[in-house]
Amino acid sequence: MYRTNTCGELRLQDAGKLVTLAGWVQRTRKMGGMTFVDVRDRYGITQIVFDESKNADLCASANKLGREFCVQVKGEVSERQSKNPKMPTGDIEILATELNVLSESITPPFTIEDKSDGGDDLRMKYRYLDLRRNPVRKNLELRHRMTILIRNFLDSKDFIEVETPILIGSTPEGARDFVVPSRMNPGQFYALPQSPQTLKQLLMVSGFDRYFQIAKCFRDEDLRADRQPEFTQIDCEMSFVEQDDVIDLFEDMARHLFKEIRGVELPAKLQQMTWHEAMRRFGSDKPDLRFGMEFVELMDVLKKGKFGVFDNAAYIGGICVPGCANYTRKQLDQLTDFVKSQQIGAKGLVYVKFNEDGSIKSSVDKFYTPEDLAELKTAMGANDGDLVLILSGDQPNKTRVQLCALRLEMAERLGLRDKNKFECLWIVDFPLFEWSDEEQRLMATHHPFTMPNPDDIPLLDEHPERVRAKAYDFVCNGIEVGGGSLRIHDGKLQEKMFQILGFTPEKAMAQFGFLINAFKYGAPPHAGLAFGLDRFVSIMAGLDSIRDCIAFPKNNSGRDVMLDAPGFLDSKQLEELQLKLDLKEN
Repeated sequence: MYRTNTCGELRLQDAGKLVTLAGWVQRTRKMGGMTFVDVRDRYGITQIVFDESKNADLCASANKLGREFCVQVKGEVSERQSKNPKMPTGDIEILATELNVLSESITPPFTIEDKSDGGDDLRMKYRYLDLRRNPVRKNLELRHRMTILIRNFLDSKDFIEVETPILIGSTPEGARDFVVPSRMNPGQFYALPQSPQTLKQLLMVSGFDRYFQIAKCFRDEDLRADRQPEFTQIDCEMSFVEQDDVIDLFEDMARHLFKEIRGVELPAKLQQMTWHEAMRRFGSDKPDLRFGMEFVELMDVLKKGKFGVFDNAAYIGGICVPGCANYTRKQLDQLTDFVKSQQIGAKGLVYVKFNEDGSIKSSVDKFYTPEDLAELKTAMGANDGDLVLILSGDQPNKTRVQLCALRLEMAERLGLRDKNKFECLWIVDFPLFEWSDEEQRLMATHHPFTMPNPDDIPLLDEHPERVRAKAYDFVCNGIEVGGGSLRIHDGKLQEKMFQILGFTPEKAMAQFGFLINAFKYGAPPHAGLAFGLDRFVSIMAGLDSIRDCIAFPKNNSGRDVMLDAPGFLDSKQLEELQLKLDLKEN
């Protein structure tokens, strides 16, 4: 056999055993007549000793080893004289009697260490080497463990795992599809699923009352740290349930995962916050509750006919930053530049410093009296030593979103976003529709199959923008980890939804006829939820990006730099697909 043991399992009680190890050379060190070689595999590192006085040829062979050579070593486990308490195997070493080079390696393009000298692009190009590094390997082991826990939990709750197709029809509503040309059906295209949404609803019609799938999904959209063109969902659907049934079950699953993975006890019941409350208090439908700096609306306090910017604003809001009254003018100018950046889009920033000595310094001193600013201090709940930052604008929610970005920036600067602290909650009562400037019409906030709040159904005809959805998002540390909704199972209500969204009956039937027809055969009340597995793992691992918990991720341009994909098809493939390219110069 190639090995009797792994490089991470031998301990002092194994001393005297004859063993065979196999792995990669981490490093070599020559000290006099002795050569020390650290051999690594997925399980750990073991030190191998080659003694020139006992076997000169063997030691000479060891001296020729380079980093990342793949080797097999035989020898005797011995107690180490100079122990290394930082290594699990640090009490022992292997006195080598045989060395076989299984495969040589050229010099790697970066060091295979916990802290590598390789940049992101270089590591992505040689991802198979990057995966040898402990942090990346541990992230994938964590991902594996989480999927096992999830499967076991859902199995214990009578869910059945069903695989749904990857090649489906395109549904242009929502994000852009990735499309696949069909050779056997010229001019026609499959789409890769953005979600198994309609398929899992069909499973409910089929009587599979509890479905789940660790599902691959695809969206052709711009990328960021928590988004990839292909991603994995923990996709679930249930029949004969209300909203609280779904929330309670998946809250239990989250509680189980946090306990097993991080040893963290979530509260017995997570708080629920409405979408409107979240926007009012935090300017986000995924608020980060690990720190304070909650918004205070200041319309009554600052609209005094003294400062035109505030007097003409539809919204004025502020945050109180504890202990930051000592911020310098340079630091305040940096914050102003931050909120005025193209990414944030605010027109300016007002600050008020409530100094430790009781004095007040503000960028609007000439417009407001000390008594006005003292009133502001009370309204903000500020103390001496605190800094108040204020934004205003003519669009309340837009200004709140800008103030949210400032709140998160201040928390980042102050080190308040502790990755070992977890604050989870549910956001509920989302608007059912949102206005699209691009489409110039109402769009479904989630998808066209989301159930309106029964209390708001009378508003569908005259005020659809005021209708709340029976939808819910699971949020942790300012990240939307998952979300779902009750589904419409009544055909007439579904027709009404399509009508509001601008679908003609013909268009609705063309795109969703299979679902509309299925609902004619006794569709049960049903609801679902999907967690983003990549995001969930990244939170558990304390990562800023989901890329390092995905084995082979894409870069920020959506490219796989290792496989050099996407790429061009050759002329024969295009001919078989009956496709012609009309590339624009770019």
